[in-house]
Amino acid sequence: MKLTRFEDLDCWQEARKLVKSVYGVTRGDSFKKDLRLCGQIQAASSSVMANISEGFVRRSNKEFTQFLFIAMSSSAEVQSHLYIALDQGYINQAQFDDIYNQATKTAKIISGLITYLRNNEKQYKLNKPEKQKKPNKPEKPNKPDKRFTLTLNSLTHSLIYLLTH
Repeated sequence: MKLTRFEDLDCWQEARKLVKSVYGVTRGDSFKKDLRLCGQIQAASSSVMANISEGFVRRSNKEFTQFLFIAMSSSAEVQSHLYIALDQGYINQAQFDDIYNQATKTAKIISGLITYLRNNEKQYKLNKPEKQKKPNKPEKPNKPDKRFTLTLNSLTHSLIYLLTH
């Protein structure tokens, strides 16, 4: 089955759940007051989703893979911000665990997709037919060397002389 929409990717669907969870906890009164952390964790979670979708529409698996690495890094960033939120009392341990585990699940699926794309690329390179070399263009005839022309003319004259005498 060929995927034609990024929304069909499991990793994007899991990233969407991650974003929903992050936005859910950042609505809390104490979390909302820390504008910087609130914005950073929301941006990091949104970045996971956005990079998956942006990479999906790129022209090559190599580019897609680069965006997936960024998405996976953003997932780790969410996890790091969760520690700050927990330490500051903005979230409880259960919220921390739920979102942390969702970020881990998302990252693992992204990692699996990266592995698949890399193996697929290697397989493609192994089975890829070699490029046919273009035939050489016929060279433009060079002007004949004057010595060659003189020699050829001399031979022609010599043959005519021999044939006529």
